[in-house]
Amino acid sequence: MTVLTMHYLGKDPILREKARKVRDFDDPKLHALASDMIDSMYHYYGVGLAANQVGSLKRICVIQLPEDEEPTVLINLEITRKEGEREVSEGCLSLPGWQAYILRAEKVWAHAVGLDGKPIRYKGVEDLLAQALEHEADHLDGKLFVDYLRNKEDLFEVNHGEEEQGEGAARPTPGITGGE
Repeated sequence: MTVLTMHYLGKDPILREKARKVRDFDDPKLHALASDMIDSMYHYYGVGLAANQVGSLKRICVIQLPEDEEPTVLINLEITRKEGEREVSEGCLSLPGWQAYILRAEKVWAHAVGLDGKPIRYKGVEDLLAQALEHEADHLDGKLFVDYLRNKEDLFEVNHGEEEQGEGAARPTPGITGGE
């Protein structure tokens, strides 16, 4: 088990860089990174984790919802369509102790490639999965959830003992109120 060092908003400019597409799916370093990212997601109690959060600019992220038995590795994730709008409370492993009310899509269409090189498609997914896909795709594009704040009052600090289940919340019930 290898836990990678988390990068934090305000301290690490890599969070604002756009990740680069992966071209070599047989690269052992890619498989090692995916495995380390899964270990790191568990260590930091996340629902998802993007590579730039742990210092890599490869376009790869991992997601595991509470109901999922196994994590999903998504390479070259792209959101292709969004529909509707809803307000959610969202947090991030790269900004621990804070959450915000932001707007996310009701439904999301996306595509990626799995670690096995096979395509993965999401068609009109909703709720936590839709939010997780948007959140991680944003990371890979150098965006953070705080970029969607409508006003500073929408950002709030959470106490560790009272923290709603968020991207940085303890398993076995991760999730962000209203979505990823």
